[in-house]
Amino acid sequence: MLKNAVCGLLLAVASVGPVRLTAIAAGPSAPGFADCVASTGPGISPPATVPSGIPGFHAAWYGQSGYPTLCPGQRATATVAYYNSGTRGWLGGTMGQVAYLGTWDPDPGQDRASALGGDGTQGSPATGWPRYNRVAVQPAPWVGPNQVAWFQFSVMAPLVPGTYRLSIRPLIEGAQWMEDYGVFWYVTVAGSAPVGALAPLPAKWPSQAVEIGMSDDPNGAPALRATAPFAFRYQYLAGGVNTGGGWSTWDANAQFPTYYIRESASNRVTPVFTYYMIRQSAPGNGMGEADGDLANLRNSSTMSAYYADLKLLFQRAGAQSPTTVVLHVEPDLWGFIQQRYGDDAAAAPAVAGGTGIAELAGLPDNASGLARAIVKLRDAYAPNVLLAYHLSLWGTKVDPLFQKPTDAQIDQLATRSATFYQSLGATFDLSFAEFSDRDAGYAIYHDGTSGAWWYPDDFARNARYLGRFSAVIQKRIVLWQIPLGNTKMRAVNNTTDHYQDNKVEWFFDDPGRANLSAYARAGVVAFLYGQGGGGMTCACDAAKDGVTNPPPIGANTRDSLSADDDGGYFRERAAAYYASGAMGLP
Repeated sequence: MLKNAVCGLLLAVASVGPVRLTAIAAGPSAPGFADCVASTGPGISPPATVPSGIPGFHAAWYGQSGYPTLCPGQRATATVAYYNSGTRGWLGGTMGQVAYLGTWDPDPGQDRASALGGDGTQGSPATGWPRYNRVAVQPAPWVGPNQVAWFQFSVMAPLVPGTYRLSIRPLIEGAQWMEDYGVFWYVTVAGSAPVGALAPLPAKWPSQAVEIGMSDDPNGAPALRATAPFAFRYQYLAGGVNTGGGWSTWDANAQFPTYYIRESASNRVTPVFTYYMIRQSAPGNGMGEADGDLANLRNSSTMSAYYADLKLLFQRAGAQSPTTVVLHVEPDLWGFIQQRYGDDAAAAPAVAGGTGIAELAGLPDNASGLARAIVKLRDAYAPNVLLAYHLSLWGTKVDPLFQKPTDAQIDQLATRSATFYQSLGATFDLSFAEFSDRDAGYAIYHDGTSGAWWYPDDFARNARYLGRFSAVIQKRIVLWQIPLGNTKMRAVNNTTDHYQDNKVEWFFDDPGRANLSAYARAGVVAFLYGQGGGGMTCACDAAKDGVTNPPPIGANTRDSLSADDDGGYFRERAAAYYASGAMGLP
């Protein structure tokens, strides 16, 4: 409300006394937080003097309620006073004259969604704000010059204990931002996180922000970092464990991972290895993908070679301590196991203890034994390695992109995925997941797959799935091998090496970062982009056709920025993201 609407006064600077501020009113504690006690700090009084009579629209901060300590999930009401220090009044309901409070830099950023409140859209919690990026609207129809408006809004404590900041700034909607843009709230979330809350970061995780990475060959780190301060680079380790062509043969004395880790560390980027060895090992490499993987798991000789190969890798990586290395273990394999044997990993045969390897003695010969063997070898030889499970949504035999489940069905499917992971009985550090292994344009025009394009509802279903899965297993998520196509550049015209997709622009050409925020709130900590196979779009000149600008096929009207097959768009967006400041993790 307006102070003078309550008191029947017009306030001038010279006659203003101390302002009594409304304290934050905390709601009842969320259940299950016996160790949490909510409280509110003292209100912050107005300044002794404020400017007045400045021509046009202007505002001056005039005090606010205190900083709260809340229990996870608890709501509170905050109050902030703004003095109309201009010569023009604020007229409610009239574009170009109505005053709002908007989200501001640095947390969450100008016009960006906040984890502390919103209208339930763009990844924000529903706390009654006018919009996800408009914290409050003027509480009275008219706020004249030299009057004080009391803006009130609700915040909700995130489920993860810590300290959060909400920065706000007043504006006249459709006209201009006003002064006193350094106003913020600290919200301290006390207590312990409940089961199902946002998962903690792994102990060795290298960043507190949402990061970007991409596939990168050996000797590519300097050029990668010259483009943008990418946090991750990833490289497949493949070739099979008993074929004579596996990663251990790529350099003398199996030094390939050593060189890759050292190069990454010297360029301040975290190395990620995708360990993809089961598929190309004999005898399963002569069969279909699922049958071949599962046959190899049952073969004692193959699995003995497999664990020996893993041990060698861990020894090479462990020798590079204290560099943190991420090992992404066998994409697709876990999905094939769940598809064939159901949600209990113990039902899937896989030789572990039966190999006779001393370190694995006593482990069961099933998929749980396989997962536990991987963790045991890591613990013994490479404690600097973070192990990543791979979530295959299709392991449930339902593909959300094509079958469009309801929200309730998404929750059930994500719970099934979590149940399968938990049945492994192995403690991975995080989980990888993926959208698709190819650009949507490739799937549509090359493979003839209809329905491969992602729309807003598909992203919403995906974020919900990931959030549920992450909360249940209490692991953060990295999205991996994300297609690099776009709909912006003329170079991307749905021909070989130049196929369209929208995963770059959805996250990194979204000015308010609302899409990115929604995924961060679902537990996603990094986005790693790369080709899933030959002929798909690359942020490089895989086509060897130089700078291309063919006629547009739609809205892709921008000229290429480089010879990269995506027209240089991904590197441009990554550089812009970091230049404006990487978004902090909730």
